[in-house]
Amino acid sequence: MLKNLGVVAFFAIIFFVWGVGVGVYHVFPYDVIVEIKHEIFDNDEKNPQFEILTHDIESLIQISDKNDLITKHISLIEYIWKNNSLPNHQNYSVDTNIVDERYDLSNLKNIDKITISMKHDVNSVAYLFIPENPNNRLIIYYQGHAGDFIHGRDTIQFFIENNYSVLAFTMPLIGLNNQPIIEDPDFGKIKLDLHEEFKFLESETFSSISYFVEPIVISLNYLDEAHGFESYDFVGISGGGWTAILYAAIDDRIDNTFSIAGSSPFYLRSIPENFGDYEQHLPDLYRITNYLELYVLASHGENRKLTQIFNKYDPCCFPGDVYLDYEPIISTKVSSLGPGSFEIFIDDTHNEHKISEHTLNFILKLL
Repeated sequence: MLKNLGVVAFFAIIFFVWGVGVGVYHVFPYDVIVEIKHEIFDNDEKNPQFEILTHDIESLIQISDKNDLITKHISLIEYIWKNNSLPNHQNYSVDTNIVDERYDLSNLKNIDKITISMKHDVNSVAYLFIPENPNNRLIIYYQGHAGDFIHGRDTIQFFIENNYSVLAFTMPLIGLNNQPIIEDPDFGKIKLDLHEEFKFLESETFSSISYFVEPIVISLNYLDEAHGFESYDFVGISGGGWTAILYAAIDDRIDNTFSIAGSSPFYLRSIPENFGDYEQHLPDLYRITNYLELYVLASHGENRKLTQIFNKYDPCCFPGDVYLDYEPIISTKVSSLGPGSFEIFIDDTHNEHKISEHTLNFILKLL
């Protein structure tokens, strides 16, 4: 009996010491235990409970017919550029066949750099990636607040491998884009390095929202002449997903729009992760066209479709699947107005803020 107790005590001490070692020094099977913990607990933690502040979704969509669509469309353009047409200036330069060693991509033929200059000396630098055997279709890729579009390297590689050309952008003031110092008569010198500072530029003759979308307009104008692509499709992540929807709402040259973790209506923003940056909650903009109406505008048109993609367990922005609540309402509204379609896709295969391989393959099937 005592011998058996001694054996039990011996093994108890061994397992205790081993357990301490696993916890302190992260030896095997620490990684396995952590992964099991994440599988059990993280999904619930990263799928927070939303307080849905309204159920009368249809009343928020003030679009009854095509005349309303046209009015909203023109009003958006007038707000952004203070006139009723998209810009068509020549304030850009193109450097062909540049070398950027960060992009040693397979099936890549060359990279062209497009630099667009805008008001207050703010610029935007875009890369045009051309594959070896292009299918004459262009993917616009727009990176979010994480930084330069190098963060989207895997996404760019995916489309290049499938013979799509890719035009890549970064949000204003981020990545290769500059951060100029402006001098305001009321506020003095201000370095523009955060989107929140754009509020100092707002006036009756200028909207800083133009910084997000004007580079795309000017680049597509150039590409219309220089390349003649058969189609333009848009893929954006996070803040880039927000941009994708806004841009598709004002330019019907975009066929398919894929917004990943990009935006939601205000009534679904009751958790801090969903509130967004300056451009996502600018009252004057969303009084003209709220988010639900933007989704309708971005979906409407011949051969046009908006697909909102949400990472169900996203640790950053717009987690969960509550967005499915408005999918049938937007879809029905779009159908009632003519051609076009709308869809929501929930990616539940991971718990990161990214465009997953699962989502990329889903997008490819729809192109």
